[in-house]
Formats: sequence, structure tokens, C-alpha cells
Amino acid sequence: MRELQATMINTILLGDCREILKGIATQSINMVYLDPPFFTQKKHKLTDSSRDKIYSFDDKYKSLDEYLSLIKEALIECKRVLRDDGSLLLHCDKTASHHLRFVLDEIFGEDNFVNEIVWTYKRWSNSKSGLQNAHQIIFFYSKCENFKFNKLYTDYSATTNIDQILQERERDLFGKAVYKRNADGEIVKPTSKKGVPLSDVWEIPFLNPKAKERCGYPTQKPVALLKKIIEVTTDESDIVLDPFCGSGTTCVAAKSMGRNYIGIDISEDAVSLSKQRLCKMIITESQLLKKGERSYIEKTEFELEILKNINAVPVQRNSTVDGFLKESLTPIIIQREFDSANFLLAKINKLYNKQKCLEVIIVQTEAGDLLDKIENSPCKIRVIKTLQAQMIQNYL
Repeated sequence: MRELQATMINTILLGDCREILKGIATQSINMVYLDPPFFTQKKHKLTDSSRDKIYSFDDKYKSLDEYLSLIKEALIECKRVLRDDGSLLLHCDKTASHHLRFVLDEIFGEDNFVNEIVWTYKRWSNSKSGLQNAHQIIFFYSKCENFKFNKLYTDYSATTNIDQILQERERDLFGKAVYKRNADGEIVKPTSKKGVPLSDVWEIPFLNPKAKERCGYPTQKPVALLKKIIEVTTDESDIVLDPFCGSGTTCVAAKSMGRNYIGIDISEDAVSLSKQRLCKMIITESQLLKKGERSYIEKTEFELEILKNINAVPVQRNSTVDGFLKESLTPIIIQREFDSANFLLAKINKLYNKQKCLEVIIVQTEAGDLLDKIENSPCKIRVIKTLQAQMIQNYL
């Protein structure tokens, strides 16, 4: 067995991973993560934040067989260098996932398939046909049944009946699950509950264009995604290998978690960028993951119901506009308690200066002739009175 060269640990290596992998010792790696080209048959390029540097790579092949041959050669070597209790995770999308699954089964065996992890996120594009793509796939394989796996837990959902969860159960004489009771007939409660075991669907935000972590490399993955993979499959001081390391996200995540790493890439620009990121690590903390999606909802149930009734899309975290009509994208402002005509006019002016809108809809929730009080509006105003406002007006 060849020993792993010390000079390879915690480095980014330049070259074809199929050749470099041959120099890594057999059964020396704890976890392999591959994020190879997806067989998009395109050239991917992106500019960094300074707009001085363009990063690119070719994802074009003469045929599917040529592409699969590349992946197969790399996987065979990855299996060899992987420890018996190690794991391999291959990242892909809908383009070739069905082909790659067959290749993985052939090399690792169907019995060593562990999970198909779905990384889901919200990302909008101008897709002309079909459903919006909002996920990618990570195939999880092991070499044997007793692979290293760190069980993680998530919080119970709001709909979970916690008081039932926190009670021990046992089977009665008829095999039915019943509450476990002690000698005095009292229900036995467990000492602790860790939560819900982590599922194979991971909702982790895609890197937005303004994220500090973003470095301008196409197909860059968030560090948060790699940290979760590493946390599940490795312990501190373990060695993580990424044969298609690109911008070095896997290595950054590994280093931040006290793991050793080896990165390989065929691009000089990618290797250089990875080394820069490792010297000055920037990891974006997702506020969506930290606070939860509900923290971004600022509209009240009453306001959301108003917008729903007029077929409008709510806008959160905006002090000027509350929504847009779905059909015409006309902006909507909801009058709140004590909002004067001048206050609403200031909102209209601000909205007009930004969007040059021809019309604004104001949802009137207070009594009175609001339209008569708003003077010198830069655009047309349409007022919709809520039922509550109409009833108060009629009463007065």
C-alpha cells in the first residue's frame, strides 16, 4: 500500500484528477466529494465582483460516452483511495443523473447506495417551458455496510404533536403501539429527545449575486452545503478529497471544520482562486437558515388576505410597496391605521421615482374620500376600498 504523501495534505493540486489520483495512497481518504461537469454541452463563464477577471470552463464533449468515460475513470480511482468506512458523494443535476447512477452502481455496487440527497433552493430564471429547476442531486455511496455516519437532527415542525412525541411507547399483547407505563400505571417519559433525524431533502439557499462568499466562479456551491456533507460523513482531522474542486468550496468548508483536505483541478485559474480563498476564508452566514423563512414575512394575515383577494403578489421587506397585481404588475400600497394622504403621496412619489409606474393602486382601509385628499400625484391612482372601510363610511 502506497503511503499518502504529506505534501498532498491541505493543498490544491493542478492537473487531470485521473492522473493525480493514481499518486494517492490506497484507502487513505475518509470522504470524497465530486462536483464534476454536468454534461451541459456549454462553456460556462462568469466575472468576479471587480469585473477584472473572467472565470470559465468547458463542459462540452464529443458524446455522452466520452463524458461517462471521464467520470468512470475518476470514480474507479476514488473508490481505491477511499477507506473502507469512507463515503463518496457525487453532485449532479437532471442532465446526466440517470446515467451517473448506473455508473455508480456498477463501480460501488447497488447495495452500497446510501441516499439520493436533494439539494433544493429558490432560484428564478426565464425558463420558457417545463417546470422551474429548483434542485440538484447528490448521490451518496459507501464501500461497505459499516461506513462512518454522524446522525444529525432537525427541529420538530410546528404541526408536530410534541406531547405525544415525548412519551415512550411499547407493544401490547396484540402488537399495537401503546404508551409505556411504569408499575404504578403512570406514563413513562423519556429523558430527552434530539429532534427529527435529518432527511435527504436539504433546503439551503443558492448563493445570491451579492453574497460576500461569492467569488465569481461559475457553478460555485455554498459553503453551507459542503459543511453539512462533511459534518455527516467525517470527524475532525479526517481527510476530504475533491477531485473537481473548482473554486475550492469543499476545501474551505473542510478547513473551517478542522478537517484535512486535498483539492484537484485541471484549471490554473481554479487552483489559483482556491488557494486565495483558503488564505482569506469568507463564509456567508445565511440569514434564511439562521432565522427561518417565517422571519421574512412581515405582512399581517389581514394584509395578506387583501392581496390574495385582488390576485396580487405580496412584497415583503419593502417600506414602499406591498404587492403587485399578477396580471399587470401594477404596484399596490395598503393604507395602514393613521396613514395620512400626505404620507401615502410620499410613498407614491418614491415608487414613481424608482419605477416610473403609470398607475398605483391604493387599498383604503380607513373611512373617508382618500382620492380627493391626495393631490399632485405623478401617476394615476386607483383606490380600492376594503369592506371594512365601506361599512365605516356608510355608518358615518
